[in-house]
Amino acid sequence: MNRTNSLTSLALQKFKKNFWGVFSLGIIVCIGLVSVFAYIFAPDASKNANQMHLSIHSKPPGFKVQMLTLPSSIKSEQGFLSKLFFGSENTDTEIPIQSYAVKDDVLTYVEYASDGLQGLEKSINLDRFPNSDYKSFIENRSFVFGTDKYGRDYLSRILIGSRISFFIGFIAVFISLVMGLLMGSLAGYYGGKVDVVIMWIINVTWSIPTLLLVIAITLALGKGFWQVFIAVGLTMWVEVARVVRGQIISAKEMQYVTAARALGYTDYRIITKHILPNIFGPLIVISAANFAAAILIESGLSFLGIGAQPPMASWGAMIKDHYNYIILGKPYLALIPGICIMLLVMAFMLVGNALRDALDVKT
Repeated sequence: MNRTNSLTSLALQKFKKNFWGVFSLGIIVCIGLVSVFAYIFAPDASKNANQMHLSIHSKPPGFKVQMLTLPSSIKSEQGFLSKLFFGSENTDTEIPIQSYAVKDDVLTYVEYASDGLQGLEKSINLDRFPNSDYKSFIENRSFVFGTDKYGRDYLSRILIGSRISFFIGFIAVFISLVMGLLMGSLAGYYGGKVDVVIMWIINVTWSIPTLLLVIAITLALGKGFWQVFIAVGLTMWVEVARVVRGQIISAKEMQYVTAARALGYTDYRIITKHILPNIFGPLIVISAANFAAAILIESGLSFLGIGAQPPMASWGAMIKDHYNYIILGKPYLALIPGICIMLLVMAFMLVGNALRDALDVKT
């Protein structure tokens, strides 16, 4: 046990010395916290940040406008945890305005219109506001990343879109580990006909292009949030299974496995308690690489319109919605989510490289 602890401590020390590995791990942790508590950080905390203002669509980063909020008579009974993790059910109406004036208990406002046009002038009685306090319902709103083609706050969409890209990595890797460990362990430990059958399944699955296999599974399960997660996970287990099989074939000839058999331990205990803990290093490295691969696959699916469905925010879907703006003078609408995907994928790859170096016993 002391030997195991010393090797773990040594690997941890080597990892800490890798600047880019530690820095990338910090980025992953930050993105993870942002994705979990996205609605706290997002300026637009409505569900999926889907508050549309068509009159201010495709505005550049830093755009500012006066926003008039008309309170609704419908009161939401949403709980705190629901708002925290799923966003607020916003029943109020938000109207971008150019100017307003109050006369004889009537609020007159001019709706915002771009390109130097004059917006429509409308009026509303002050009794629409609680205690006629209209000033608290008019604010100067700033859009840090501008707005998308539907006039939604782009920063909020980016923050909430990080959830899908981040959590698909965890769920896909979990599914791939469960299936890969099961199939690889059976093939490597028992060999013979079991190995032949499982390797045939692995080779057939491996021969099908990943994206096509994911599309087929997604179409079979239906379009949706969880369907994509399951589909991506079901296509990534083969690599895990091949690594586990190879490692177990080598490990089962070791003396500690022979001793465990001599003591009468069951095959299940030998595999789970003795073999798998000793081959965990390569699995950690492969899992880090699969994180990055899952993010890219999901982004590709969302770009093709098969991933998370509107109005759910997804970085891949945001690129799909705005890639044509690259030639229309507003490339940031596609570049911002693209940079976010690149940053997250690169962070996982650098962490994987750092773990590989730290767990390499030869160094």
